Amino acid sequence: MTAEQLVAQYSKTTSDQSTSVSTSDLVIVGPAIAGQEEVFNSGAVALLDSLCSRFAAEVPQLLEKRKKKQARIDGGELPDFLPETRAIRDGDWSIRGIPQDLTDRRVEITGPVDRKMIINALNANVKVFMADFEDSLAPSWQKVVEGQINLRDAVRGDIEFTAPETGKQYKLNPDPAVLIARVRGLHLKEKHVEYKGKPIPGGLMDFALYFYHNYHQLLAKNSGPYFYIPKLESHIEARWWAKVFAFVEERFCLKPGTIKCTCLIETLPAVFEMDEILYELRSNIVALNCGRWDYIFSYIKTLKRHADRVLPDRQAVTMDTKFLSAYSRLLIKTCHKRGALAMGGMAAFIPAKDEATNLQVLTKVRGDKELEARNGHDGTWVAHPGLADTAMAIFNDYIGGDRTNQLHITRDVDAPILASELLMPCDGERTESGMRLNIRIAVQYIEAWIQGNGCVPIYGLMEDAATAEISRTSIWQWIQHGKTLSNGKLVTKDLFRTMLAEELINVQQELGDARYESGQFAKAAELLEQITTSDELVDFLTLPGYELLTA
Repeated sequence: MTAEQLVAQYSKTTSDQSTSVSTSDLVIVGPAIAGQEEVFNSGAVALLDSLCSRFAAEVPQLLEKRKKKQARIDGGELPDFLPETRAIRDGDWSIRGIPQDLTDRRVEITGPVDRKMIINALNANVKVFMADFEDSLAPSWQKVVEGQINLRDAVRGDIEFTAPETGKQYKLNPDPAVLIARVRGLHLKEKHVEYKGKPIPGGLMDFALYFYHNYHQLLAKNSGPYFYIPKLESHIEARWWAKVFAFVEERFCLKPGTIKCTCLIETLPAVFEMDEILYELRSNIVALNCGRWDYIFSYIKTLKRHADRVLPDRQAVTMDTKFLSAYSRLLIKTCHKRGALAMGGMAAFIPAKDEATNLQVLTKVRGDKELEARNGHDGTWVAHPGLADTAMAIFNDYIGGDRTNQLHITRDVDAPILASELLMPCDGERTESGMRLNIRIAVQYIEAWIQGNGCVPIYGLMEDAATAEISRTSIWQWIQHGKTLSNGKLVTKDLFRTMLAEELINVQQELGDARYESGQFAKAAELLEQITTSDELVDFLTLPGYELLTA
């Protein structure tokens, strides 16, 4: 079926909650993908059309509020707790509750919505798989559509995959992990679907399609439509999602609170509004998550004009630094006070084939996860099934056999965590080797992303958009504030351009001529150069990157 036929088919849609026929303002402009007519059937389109008509126009307004707040911070204001919402922070209230299958989340694995990835992740020794439409997915139209098909098949339990190169077959085990879908952030659009001539919010589409095609089967299995919400910057944005959830629950005659979400606290502004975010979503929310890599990126981005808060090499910014430790402990205290789970962050390491190297990897993972468990987190993230056993053993030790989480750890004896602690600069060197590593990571990640791969193993780490963002914004920040490296070199645009040219040669030598020449490294380097030397910081590399994605 052609795209034109699809548009014609969906020009009139019948709501599954109404017998009236209405003209849809929703138009699919993407090329036809196999199975697309099932994903965008009349009921799904009717829901998406209704959501866009009621909620899409608010998204630009929310993004404009972000810009105005950022302008005040650029002008010298520092983020702080909101005086006008003190009553919420001081109030005695709790979230609605946590479904049984979400009470134990001691290890979660994350990854894109590729078919093989979904099967392997659901079969891993974890409690939850977060299927990602956001930072680990380069959202080409084909990947977005196929991702919805893959998740539908996974929920139905009939997902299978045969590797074309080996013939190896993959299928679900009898007791797979709980599935949670992460939708795109509010800043990301879906250009292949338009509402009244404008691209729709990508996250709204991800949510609508996953909910519509899977809620009934999920509820029948004593689970439910569960979501991860990324990149929130305020409780006002959380309120928008709460309205979306309430509208859909009423439309489908579901009990309030049937839809459940976990919000990532991965922006600096959001850490000052965690109580408020929980409050706005109290009917639907079950947890907050320490999205540490995006949080570091957001620290740089938010405080980009503050010369006294420039971060050192990425490798020096670990969870035991003061501002990240305060962030973790405050999230735990806030969540547990309200009856919500407090999820830890990502272990981005990849198991190594060399035994000695792998031992070093596992040692680092153990240290990281023990810190989280000791702080009181209820669970953690891994990026590779090979790390699941290590993380699981640590959280088993701390949680014990008679509990499913650490909600009993209130951290009430802790001193109040102040704004100054959450904003405290991080000590550490800015090294030439660190800057060069940032360049190699960023250019390789961008090259993979614009070719459609948003989750990339580089130098023993599973890189996604967040870690690439840290790499490029660190250099931008050093340039803007005239910082020097530990060897005395002044970080300038010209120094960066020189290093970029040199590191492209190193990347070519590492990967080989065939891989380099068949790739998009020149285009990736051009984009990296543009966004790193721009006088104004580009908010997200995925925004210009999206325009380079093939349909």
